[in-house]
This record gives sequence, C-alpha cells and structure tokens, in this order.
Amino acid sequence: MRRIHTFSAMVLLVTLFLIFFYSTLHLETTYSRRAGPEDLLKHLSLQVHDSDVKAQSSKPESVTRPHPDVHNVSVSDGLRQTIPQNRAYWNRLLYLVLRKLDEGRTPLRPDSHWSRCRETNQELLQTNVHDFTSYPALFQDFLQGMNCRSSPVLINQPSKCISGEGEGANRTFLLFAIKSTPGNFEQRQAVRETWGREGVYQRGLRVRTVFLLGNSPPDDPDLNPLLSFEAQHFGDLLQWDFQESLLNLTLKMNMFLQWTLKHCPRVNFVFSGDDDVFVNTPALLSYLQSLKASKASRLYVGHVISTANPLRDPNIKYYIPLSFYDGPYPAYAGGGGFLISGVLLKPLYSVSRVIPFFPIDDVYTGMCAKALGVSPEAHAGFQTFDVKAQDRENLCVHKDLILIHQRSPPQMKKLWKGIHSPLLTC
Repeated sequence: MRRIHTFSAMVLLVTLFLIFFYSTLHLETTYSRRAGPEDLLKHLSLQVHDSDVKAQSSKPESVTRPHPDVHNVSVSDGLRQTIPQNRAYWNRLLYLVLRKLDEGRTPLRPDSHWSRCRETNQELLQTNVHDFTSYPALFQDFLQGMNCRSSPVLINQPSKCISGEGEGANRTFLLFAIKSTPGNFEQRQAVRETWGREGVYQRGLRVRTVFLLGNSPPDDPDLNPLLSFEAQHFGDLLQWDFQESLLNLTLKMNMFLQWTLKHCPRVNFVFSGDDDVFVNTPALLSYLQSLKASKASRLYVGHVISTANPLRDPNIKYYIPLSFYDGPYPAYAGGGGFLISGVLLKPLYSVSRVIPFFPIDDVYTGMCAKALGVSPEAHAGFQTFDVKAQDRENLCVHKDLILIHQRSPPQMKKLWKGIHSPLLTC
C-alpha cells in the first residue's frame, strides 16, 4: 500500500512539472511571436527615465532632450556671403534651410530617436550625392548619421557645476571641456595634475573640468569598467553612446552644448580643447578678467584660421569631397583650443539645430558663429601649431603664452612645474 502511495505522489509531481514547463514554454513562444526587436527596444526604453543618471552609471539614459529655452533661430547674411549656393550636397542642404527661414517657416524638425535617426536608404543618398559610393567608409558613415543629434548618455556628471557651498559659490567662472578618447587615461591624468586641476583660483574664480568621450570602436578592448571607476573616482567624465571618430567630433561638441545648457547654464566662459594641449591657466584667467563686459559677452577667441579651404586629397584625414561641400570656410578658431563666452552657448546650440552638421568640428563652430554674426578673434597667446623648435624648452616663452599644441603627458607636467617654479626669472 505504501508503494502505491509513493508511486501516486511521484506521478502527481511529474504531472505538475510537465504542466508548469508547458505553460512557461507557451508563454515564451507567445511573447516571442508578439514582441519583435522594435517592441523590445520600446519596452526597454520605458525603463529609463529622463532624469539625471548617476556619474558611475554604465547604463544609457534616454535620449538627451533639447534645452527648452532656446533662442529664436536667425542666420546672419554673413554666412550667405561666405558660403556659396551651388550643387554640392551640404550647400544645398544649407540653402534649403535658409529658404524656409526666409519664408517664415520653421526649419526645425523633431529630434529623431537615436535608434531611428540614421539614414539607411542607400538609393536616397546616391540620388543626392552622385559619387557617394566613392566616399571613404568613415565619410559615408557620417552622411548616414547627419540627422543624429541626441545621443544617449552613458556617463553623466549632473552635479558638476553645483558646489553646495551656497548660492554665490555655485557660479563656475571657467569650464574646461576637453575632447578625449576612452583609452587616453594618461593624457587625462596629466591634465588633472596640471592645468586642468579643479578649484578656486585667484580672486575666487572657480574652475571646473570635464572630459568628453564617445565609445571605443567595436574591435578595441572593452574599457567600460575602467571608465566607470575613473568617472566615480574623479567625477569629470562625460560619455555618450556614439563611436569615437574624427568625423563625430561635431556631434560630441553638440552633445556638450546640450549638457552645459542643462547642467551648467550659468558658466561664464568655456575653454574647448584637446587632451594633448598645454594651457597656462593663470595666464588664461588673467586674460579673461581683463576683458570689458561688452567683449566678454561675445567672446570667441583662439588661433584663427581665416583663409582656409577644403582639402581635396582623399589621403588626408580632413578630406572633404567636392560633391559634398564647395566653397571656402568661414574664419574659425582652431579646435586644438579656443575660448567662448558662456552667453553664446545657448544661441550657438539654437543655430546648430538648423545648420546641417559638418564633419570638421572647429569649422562647424566657425559656421555657427558666423550665422550669429560673431567673428573669431585672433590671440597670439594661442599657439595651436606650436612655437619655434628652438623655443620649445624655453620656460619664459611658455610663461607668456596661453595655449601650446601639442605636448605629451611628461612634457605637460615638466612645463607646469617649470613655469610655476619660484626659481624661474623671466
């Protein structure tokens, strides 16, 4: 009798297990039929809120929303006088926008979701750019992503410009925005230990620093765990979910503008530069303090390139095909390092929403400034092409300059120590 009860219990357990297994299998197959990849992405996007993510977070937040308080967009005649109307693709896109503005129509389009912003219609691209297939792969990728303007944030610093020391202490006088790449830790650390050190400088001027990063190429080692640790430890990394490349620097600058308007809107000045430049921070602050209010509010200063034209050699990294852009460049400050007024950030972002992205970031900044009627000002203290070879070890030469490009991390530390030595007499 005991054997019969034992056997019955085993049969019942097996039956229950089969019912549970079948139900689970049925639910999984039903969900897989009903929810395709797009539905799954929509489902996941609902889990991510629009609020700020923590600095150490490795999960992307939802697409960055444009700052709600943007200026009414207008474009100066100076841009039209500089950039000709012709058959090149970018020129046609620009003048399409200008026609809409002239007709009183808004050229602004709703920002596409990051997962749907790329142009995948090859026929459309080849119809509008007849030699599209002859473009380098990186350039083709840029054209496909020209409408992608709001990348998800991977690492954020939402409290960067909040000190918690009272209302008066929250004001950031100078924000260093340093373009870097995930693997350039040594360069970032050299900047942190020298000219990019955060703190309160002479006369109570508060200086803060952020490093701007994209994602490493797929074939590179995964540095995300190291970046998460670095971001948590130093609190100065900003990373977005787009691939690092020369032609994505314009997108990086645009994402920084969005971030600053949201998280550091009261900043007085922004220095945009590379992680291999050397900056004489005290000299830079002294220069900024010397400015009259009228000049400080429209500041765009650096090493100005005033007569530049596109390079047509496909073997050069700054190559621009003639069918893409035809005409000279407006005057612009070299991207190695330039200064811009915090007051200009909002109008710059506003006009960048209508001017098509251009694959060279400092040229694009010059285009947007030209559209605002702001001209770059040359300053002899910005040496983005370096000083004479015989002066590169002369500390007194460096003490009188604001920026020099380019210096390795050991050279950067040696220079910083040298120009601040009490033994130096110039």
